Amino acid sequence: MLDDVVDLLACPVCGGALTPGAGALRCGAGHAFDVARQGYVSLLAGAGSPGTADSPAMVAARDAFLRAGHYAPLADTLARTVRAALPPGGAVLDAGAGTGYYLARALPAEARGIALDVSKHAVKRAARAHPRVGAVVADIWRPLPVADAAVDVVLNVFAPRNGPEFARVLRPGGVLVVVTPEPDHLRPLVGMLGLLSVDEDKERRVERSLSGGGFAETDRRVVRFGLDLGPEAIEAVVAMGPSAWHADPAALRERIGALATPLAVTAAFRMSTFEPAR
Repeated sequence: MLDDVVDLLACPVCGGALTPGAGALRCGAGHAFDVARQGYVSLLAGAGSPGTADSPAMVAARDAFLRAGHYAPLADTLARTVRAALPPGGAVLDAGAGTGYYLARALPAEARGIALDVSKHAVKRAARAHPRVGAVVADIWRPLPVADAAVDVVLNVFAPRNGPEFARVLRPGGVLVVVTPEPDHLRPLVGMLGLLSVDEDKERRVERSLSGGGFAETDRRVVRFGLDLGPEAIEAVVAMGPSAWHADPAALRERIGALATPLAVTAAFRMSTFEPAR
């Protein structure tokens, strides 16, 4: 919970250390941030959530899809990668954690983690994902409310990337693990439903986004597996992703109902490990 990770956090206003007390986190300069009854804290420094924050419907769809185990092979591979890089009692920051599913699966019992996301609806669920995870509302595009050299691993799964900030919060010897969809992810579903496809230039854009932090890729693998999805799972996987912002729910439900299900779908992801230049 938050008490387990408060020493890793920093005041988003002045950068000072935070301490818990009386239902809030406070810094020495007097800035205070209320802890919600669900156990998370917002460190957005008074600014509202951007319009891209996941809605309650998107979060609920993601939670249902992931809890059903559809992406378990990815979670298992990610967990092995994190545990191989994590020293005993280490700390993990999941930047863009969503519901905390991947962080909870990757975190060893003796480690602790920060689930950071801009959606308070996602962070409410992340606060319950693991007993040693502290959940924080924050914007990846801004300076992260995390102390310098505080964590051993930064996770970034289907989320924006802030290379300089990721490098700042990593301890010497720490690593960044980035997961992005491959171009054939969710085929043939993408074509059948007219969903947003993965940009063929995404790999180069990921590398460019991390060059500001001086990161170098040290390992890369593709995780690919098949899924047999029924109508409810198809609706959930669409509703939890970027296509949810563009698709008409009623029209989409009608198109899904016309599909012959269960439908064989490809899940394909690129998992890259980066180390910062020191």
